[in-house]
Amino acid sequence: RYDVMNDLMSLGVHRLWKRFTIAQTGLREGERALDVAGGTGDLTIGMARQVGRSGEVILTDINERMLREGRGRLVDSGIAGNVRCAVANAERLPFPDRAFDCITIAFGLRNVTAKDAALAEMYRVLRPGGSFLHADIFDAAELGEVREALAQAGLEIESERDIGDEVLEAMQRDVARKRAIIEERVPGWLLGLFGQFAGLEGSRVHASLRSGDLRYVHFLGQA
Repeated sequence: RYDVMNDLMSLGVHRLWKRFTIAQTGLREGERALDVAGGTGDLTIGMARQVGRSGEVILTDINERMLREGRGRLVDSGIAGNVRCAVANAERLPFPDRAFDCITIAFGLRNVTAKDAALAEMYRVLRPGGSFLHADIFDAAELGEVREALAQAGLEIESERDIGDEVLEAMQRDVARKRAIIEERVPGWLLGLFGQFAGLEGSRVHASLRSGDLRYVHFLGQA
């Protein structure tokens, strides 16, 4: 499943960061939000509750299969009436200018080929003064490029938070569950590789987080 894979690929704390992201949206009743590359809709569910029945959230993903799963999760969560789902390429968003009060992309920009184009599109459809939230795992050496890309797109960074220490703590607390998930769901010949991705102690990922070479960062920006 998508969320099991994301548990592994994002060091098992993508849920924590998504909850943090929702808390930072600033969304109010009646506003509109866009969840780009939203996968199975974790952020969409939270934002739909924030904007209420008079607001709207649009969940997009380029992968139609992920979007179908997202629709199912919305229904299971009791979310209906204020959410739409759309298959969309982040590099060519099918929405008018200044259409949204908040745009989120969590663990999704890494999969976009033309990141500058995607950021420019998100800026285009974000209303002036609207919020842009981006969370992901970065090499420390590339953070300068990320900041520059956001600035070039017109997005002013209001805050940048690194939770590397919290991630390491969560990894230590969750190590038994991660090992169990890997052993249950991953073929034997891939166990070593997924141990690296999951950031288990002794892996390069774990060592890179501890040294600060790998950073877990949340950006809050504004148009």
